[in-house]
Amino acid sequence: MTKFSWKNVLIAGTAAGVISGLVKLGWENILPPRTPERNKTNPPQKLLEQMGVPAKLTHATYTYSGKKLPWVSYLVHFGFSISFATAYAALLEKKVKWLTVDQGVPFGLAVWIAFHLVIMPLMKTVPSPKDQPLEEHISEALGHIAWMWTNNEIAEIVLKQLGQRKKGCLSNPVDE
Repeated sequence: MTKFSWKNVLIAGTAAGVISGLVKLGWENILPPRTPERNKTNPPQKLLEQMGVPAKLTHATYTYSGKKLPWVSYLVHFGFSISFATAYAALLEKKVKWLTVDQGVPFGLAVWIAFHLVIMPLMKTVPSPKDQPLEEHISEALGHIAWMWTNNEIAEIVLKQLGQRKKGCLSNPVDE
């Protein structure tokens, strides 16, 4: 049995969180969770404004390929993704099977329920679940499944590779 390594967990969680964050952004381009009107101030922007961050900063953008993109929203998005991916990687490393079952799908759905149906509506960051359109529920539920499945796959691979490297088990193809 390998010894728990915070270094490995942080590396795996960061790698998984960045990649899964990109997957979730891509998912939302295919199945947008919010109408353009509701997305004028997206949930990360609204949350920051509720915390006292001025709208001038929360709506700050950079321009790429002629399109304005919300870099502050991306910081929150990837921060959230990396944080949960790192927590999940720790569960994988500790072998907490009941929380990492089925490639993380139940974990992803639990995060969606907790944040999009309970916490953010209670904080008035997003409308109550009954006032959110069905399309938003579908996009967010399926997006959280894809997001956490990605976290699971990437974190497992990275943890396995780091564990093998530590043991000196990885062979170098050049040596063969």
